[in-house]
Amino acid sequence: MFLADDHDPALDGTRALLDDDGDMRVVAQSRHLSSLMDEVRAHRPDVLVLDLSMDDGSGIDSIDELRDLAPDTQIVVLAAEDNPLFAQRAFTAGALGFVAGEQLEQELPQAVRAAARSERYLSPGLAGQLESMRRSITEDKLTPREVEVLRLIALGHTSVEIARKLHLSPRTVETHRAHVHRKLDLTTRAELVRHALRRGLLGS
Repeated sequence: MFLADDHDPALDGTRALLDDDGDMRVVAQSRHLSSLMDEVRAHRPDVLVLDLSMDDGSGIDSIDELRDLAPDTQIVVLAAEDNPLFAQRAFTAGALGFVAGEQLEQELPQAVRAAARSERYLSPGLAGQLESMRRSITEDKLTPREVEVLRLIALGHTSVEIARKLHLSPRTVETHRAHVHRKLDLTTRAELVRHALRRGLLGS
């Protein structure tokens, strides 16, 4: 197994967590995306645990390249928070597992074992949100990005906060927000919150 995380305490903690598990062995680790490709090419690990926030959030963009470079290496993504849009993007790019920071200790060993068996892993709570997102895309005619903006609005985030979370400009977020209001024919934030709750976008 290979670990990729640019935060030293998090990397050390993740390694300790997995090393304590008797049937897993961490063979190498990397703190930078710039050296990750060479390291994966050299070690060809069965599983790569990749921090989504590496190098300012560009980690997810490297999944395609990593899959081409080492097709036999399965990828488990770590994220700071439950986010169905990022989970969908990671799976579409070729990852097999997605674990949010709050569930790291309980779920990462399960996700690594599943990936080693070439099986997908996603926490039950986030799986429900992902299914709700897909349903909203189909029935509400929203794009995945618009669904995520709707979810974050309903959670109480401002456009500036949403822009920061999704690595977008505030103007782009406002455009998505206008599209959501128009497509759902809703005018107030309270109406958006009620709709998001009905759709199950806020989890349990």
